Amino acid sequence: MILHDDIELYHGSYTVVENPDISKCAAGKDFGKGFYVTTNPKQAEKFVKSSVGKALKNGAINSAVTNGYVSIYKYHKVKGVMVYEFTDADKEWLHCVAAHRKSGILLDELDKWDKYDIIVGKIANDNTNQVITAYINGTYGPIGSDMADNTAINLLLPQKLTDQICFRNAKALETVAFLNSYEQRI
Repeated sequence: MILHDDIELYHGSYTVVENPDISKCAAGKDFGKGFYVTTNPKQAEKFVKSSVGKALKNGAINSAVTNGYVSIYKYHKVKGVMVYEFTDADKEWLHCVAAHRKSGILLDELDKWDKYDIIVGKIANDNTNQVITAYINGTYGPIGSDMADNTAINLLLPQKLTDQICFRNAKALETVAFLNSYEQRI
């Protein structure tokens, strides 16, 4: 189990995030709209560069910026918060990610995950985006077919993927407390 009381979680961004706000989060992510963290500080540090790039493109920061931040949180279990944790990047995980990334496919999957406040699992990172995109586009066969699922999962090399945790609503955010942050050069 990845998520347990007192575990430290990390979020890379162009700014310090003391009070996460779901309304500022983008839709179409692996586990849906939400605030994403990881247990791996190196993964969060890598995400700083991506976040700074997006902020520059959107005009949120100026071009002189040479750093971002990794915010650190402590998790504590709260009664009534529904958590689902994938044990691996398997067929169920693949269907969840595909359904959240592209609207109109695997519709039953979205209903399945709506009841969860927090979803934990492997991250589909830069190394795996091509595989996920090919899967969603039907390159490996019909989406949801055994052939397409097995091909995509084998190409993902799930044993090499790090984790991500998605806090999907305000209730979920009650489980994390901001500890501090540190600067990360890009």
